[in-house]
Amino acid sequence: MTIKTPIMTFNRSIAVLTMRLILGFMFFWQGHGKVFKFGIDKVYNNFFKKTYEGMLPDFIVLGTAYFTTFAELIAGFMLVIGLGRDWALYVLALVLVVVTFGHGMAEPIWDASHVLVRALLLLPLLLMPKEWDIFSLDHLIRKQKMPA
Repeated sequence: MTIKTPIMTFNRSIAVLTMRLILGFMFFWQGHGKVFKFGIDKVYNNFFKKTYEGMLPDFIVLGTAYFTTFAELIAGFMLVIGLGRDWALYVLALVLVVVTFGHGMAEPIWDASHVLVRALLLLPLLLMPKEWDIFSLDHLIRKQKMPA
């Protein structure tokens, strides 16, 4: 039997918010840095192209550089504001799979800690009901659509 008290409900919502914000900011700032600090072309030429040259066709490497960068930036921001949470999580899960594949392909023994931390935040968020995520734009939109 589960006992549901107001403080437990509030704590659960704060836990979801905290996980969503940490994960969102991790991805957002990574994408932001790639786009606005380094520039996507430099990121592509200095990391992606050098790392995967001769392993994969250039169009795949270039597409992956742009996809992962803009997915991190946009989906990370969406998580921060709590808009389209599930879709943002699906996109970021795909980013983690692509990054894991790419790093493993480039170097079979690599530091997976940055992927693991993100996965440990992402997977529980995917499993938690949307109704627990009350501090989000999605929640406000759902409340607006509910009949009075």
